[in-house]
Amino acid sequence: MTIQTIKHAVLKFAKDEDGLTIVEYAVAGGLITVAVVAAFGLLGGQVDTTIRALCAAVKGSACS
Repeated sequence: MTIQTIKHAVLKFAKDEDGLTIVEYAVAGGLITVAVVAAFGLLGGQVDTTIRALCAAVKGSACS
């Protein structure tokens, strides 16, 4: 390999944006996951209370 070939390969790698796109999708996916977990954490108690109230209102045997 010559210096010119190595230089060309390094410049081609530096200009390639496919890797950056993958990283952007990974970051976006991580942020969405964090948002969903936070929403479930914040709303979990309210949902549980509502379901128990509905269950008690219909006097279901599944209530415990």
